[in-house]
Amino acid sequence: MGDHSGAIADFDRAIELKPDNLGAYYNRGAVKRRLGDLRGAIADFDRAVELKPDFADAYNNRGVTKMGLGDHYGAIADFDKAIRFNPKNAVIYNNRGVAKGGLGDHNGAISDYGRAIEIKPDYASAYYNRGITKRGLGDHDGAEVDRKRAIELNPALKDR
Repeated sequence: MGDHSGAIADFDRAIELKPDNLGAYYNRGAVKRRLGDLRGAIADFDRAVELKPDFADAYNNRGVTKMGLGDHYGAIADFDKAIRFNPKNAVIYNNRGVAKGGLGDHNGAISDYGRAIEIKPDYASAYYNRGITKRGLGDHDGAEVDRKRAIELNPALKDR
């Protein structure tokens, strides 16, 4: 994972010099999430969206972080906001699908994975996630089609 303490210190200093430094809050939040400081990351993403209320990437990253804390409802709310500001981002739909699946909304998850694939037809993770969800719903043929497509796009998924 590497030593990110220097990066945190640099972002702290940047914020000290310019308290409304959007990039410093956003990037410090991303580093904190990688380091496992999920609550600290959320606080930084909160500040980023306060500074720029239409910052789709900050909502998306805050949503991913909330999922890490088990807050799937909060994550979905953030993904909804991110989609409102960036409706062509396949990653956000995929992430929202994961959150919906975590709440047992498997049809909603499949819909979101499908939307991610519409936007980015070569999105291996969306095929993989949709296949897993279909298998759980008993659609083994559909699951196998998605699994094969995911592996075709990303052979590393074969070992999952």
